[in-house]
Amino acid sequence: MSGSLETVALAGNPNAGKTTLFNALTGANQRTGNYAGVTVDRKSGEMFTPHGKKLRLVDLPGCYSLDGGSPDQEIARKTLLGEIEGEARPDLVVCVVDSSNLERHLVLTLQVIETGLPVVIALNMVDVAEKAGLRLDPAKLSEELGGVPVVPIQANANKGIVELKQALRHPFPHPADTPWKSGLDETLADRRLAHVIQTCEVAARRPDGHSSTLSDKIDRFALHPVFGWIVFAAVMFCVFWTIFSIADVPIGWIEDGTGAVKEWLTGKMPDGDLRSLLVDGIVAGVGEGVLVFLPQIIMLFFFIGLLESSGYMARAAFLMDGVMAKAGLSGKAFLPLLSSFACALPGIMATRTIDSAKERLTTIFVAPWMSCSARLPVYLTLVPLLLVGMTSLQQALIFSAIYVLGAVTALVVARILRGRLGEDATPSHFLLELPPYRAPQWSYIFRHIAGRAGAFLKNAGTIILAICIILWALSTYPKSDSEDPAEVLAHSAMGRISAVVEPLVKPLGFDGRTGTAIMTSFAAREVFTSTMGQLYHVEESEDEDENYSRIQNALAAATWPDGSKMFTLPALLALIVFYMYALQCLPTTAVVAREAGSWKWAIGQFMFMSAFAWLAAFAVFQIGSLL
Repeated sequence: MSGSLETVALAGNPNAGKTTLFNALTGANQRTGNYAGVTVDRKSGEMFTPHGKKLRLVDLPGCYSLDGGSPDQEIARKTLLGEIEGEARPDLVVCVVDSSNLERHLVLTLQVIETGLPVVIALNMVDVAEKAGLRLDPAKLSEELGGVPVVPIQANANKGIVELKQALRHPFPHPADTPWKSGLDETLADRRLAHVIQTCEVAARRPDGHSSTLSDKIDRFALHPVFGWIVFAAVMFCVFWTIFSIADVPIGWIEDGTGAVKEWLTGKMPDGDLRSLLVDGIVAGVGEGVLVFLPQIIMLFFFIGLLESSGYMARAAFLMDGVMAKAGLSGKAFLPLLSSFACALPGIMATRTIDSAKERLTTIFVAPWMSCSARLPVYLTLVPLLLVGMTSLQQALIFSAIYVLGAVTALVVARILRGRLGEDATPSHFLLELPPYRAPQWSYIFRHIAGRAGAFLKNAGTIILAICIILWALSTYPKSDSEDPAEVLAHSAMGRISAVVEPLVKPLGFDGRTGTAIMTSFAAREVFTSTMGQLYHVEESEDEDENYSRIQNALAAATWPDGSKMFTLPALLALIVFYMYALQCLPTTAVVAREAGSWKWAIGQFMFMSAFAWLAAFAVFQIGSLL
């Protein structure tokens, strides 16, 4: 793929502006994908020097050090050492350094220089450093780092890009000396740190070392033991309220579009299996199982990009580090768990930044317990049945309790699981940089959204579609001569499987029809509501609220053969608890297998969560029935 082109690697800490520089150097000439054998994102592209020489540019994952064991750090280290199969060792490395955080960013730079590769330093965000009163001397910095070329740039404004390209011309600079590596009295890490401090004293000075920046003043509130949590709660409330309120509009468009396509196909094609496959399997699978999640995922990544770009996300992770520590996790687990509230798939993929393999597995294991948006239709159907005529405040409290209980259970299980997995072979440290607050980089945010949304559609979409087709086949064959949809479903392989598992759900207070709805909702939980509507002969309405109301009335009137009420308060609570804890999402299982590198881990998670959900629902129903 790379041919005979010489390769330049971009390395740097997260938030150093590495991706912005990559885009500035390559323009639209870029490719995205994964490193061979792992799911760490890779960007590569081509650029030209001022003399017209074409170079291949590879954007390495951002990391604070090359010593850690996270997939991102491992990929960066192996790439620089030439240990990636099928990947040529870079001919040159451009270290992107945040000028306003030299002390933190130069540690990684020293490690890159130690690899023996030629290095050029792109001293990014010089405008931010100057506004903070920092006086930089690139020549002194170059001298202290063994003659490594240093080029001041402002990547988001394309300033210094031409000068940087000039520095990449032939011949490449020689590998720099590493005097800090020699010495017996201290560890190499201590010698690196000492050299960084010495370098910063010579090459970067503040007129007043004790003056407070605007970020320092904001952090007095944002990181305050009391006010910090108020700010955090307010920010998270705004994020979730916006996601759940605004995303409903595009979700409605997608549902309308899916319905229109299904109606058009139904009108154009003769009745038969092919039409059923297209309408009920593929269109419904793509529209209701994939695209319907897209608005919330896009909005979630918009806010994540906004918070990251502005500098607040690092503060949120810092605050949450103490809470995460009680569950045996670090602040790095906060973002994946937060993402899982919208959808577990991007949340699980976001665990790649966790360097401890055991902490990463633990986070992947508990992420599906964060109540994702797919559970919402089930809750909207069942919660109003708990207390007839309940006020909106009562409903809101019950919804809040469901979300809080899921999150607390996840943290408790994480604590237990983390203890059983044991300590890491090498201690894992939560190293977090607090970047200065700055205006959001909209180009970065929108590229971030496009990349993540594209990855979701490509990776999760194909898996979900395949599963939807399989479930369609199970729900369709063998066929029945009956015209009743409930009897057709009962005669199918899915219905027969549900009949077999009915004894398993009866102790939870459910009958075979509810068991069938549970079985059909393995691909997507919201299928539960429509299946229950079919099984209880509810006439479908074009109005969504009317649909919920009709299904709720049918469930409220449902009885057992002896005439007793079926959906009693304990049975409803048990059903809610079951959906709160059961994995019920085969695409998540597929993504877990890929991210954890083992189907055993994914199947174990599925079995554990299913058993936990069953036991929790059993306890709720049985104890509730005795009261």
